[in-house]
Amino acid sequence: MRDTINVLDVPVDRITMEEATRRISEFVNSTTYHTVITPNPEIVMLAKDNPEFKAVMKRADLIVPDGIGVVLASKILKNSLPERVAGFDLVQNTMKQAVDKGYRYYFFGSKPGVADLAAEKMRSTYPGIQIVGTHDGYFTEEDIPAIIEEINNSNANILLVALGAPKQELWMDKYKDQLPHIRVAIGVGGSLDGMAGVVKRAPEFFQKVGLEWFYRLMMQPTRAKRMLVLPKFVMEVYKEKYHKK
Repeated sequence: MRDTINVLDVPVDRITMEEATRRISEFVNSTTYHTVITPNPEIVMLAKDNPEFKAVMKRADLIVPDGIGVVLASKILKNSLPERVAGFDLVQNTMKQAVDKGYRYYFFGSKPGVADLAAEKMRSTYPGIQIVGTHDGYFTEEDIPAIIEEINNSNANILLVALGAPKQELWMDKYKDQLPHIRVAIGVGGSLDGMAGVVKRAPEFFQKVGLEWFYRLMMQPTRAKRMLVLPKFVMEVYKEKYHKK
């Protein structure tokens, strides 16, 4: 039985990193397809304004609070999530167990060459890991049947989809019935870029104090426009809080 809280009508699992890693293991050992979504405040706001996207999120099997803003929102709503469960770290935790548990990954998304480089780096980091296929995120609608066939032929059971939100979540939901071997599809945003070393992750200090977003903003000032969603998100959370009273 899932234990979730609503953040702007998005159900977020009240779960720790350890529990989320264990849940993915359970998914892989099942006989059905599961989707995992890793929202930050920007993604929650996208869902608020996009009914189709919100419906997809509500159908997901696991939603973990990737952004510290989602955790802080839960505290404002007096229904606290236990901790941030960053999507990048969650995937890395599964990879630490991959050899023993028989995980087989397919990397799908990001710019040409990035998924291949990420696969190479992860094979070096986790000797023996099975990364059985890759495909970049540049494709047309006509390419999708061939991509699905390639994923199926790879015999992967974990699919990492790095197409950006909401495209990756909509894709995972739309094609789930055509991916019979996939047991877990995870929307990973820019994680393949991080695995490949194309984008440098924030130092551990920034991660621990919940300022990874600020570090990314310093490194990529062009993200400033996107960051304007944060005060809007906080306002919406407070509106929800006082509306419930």
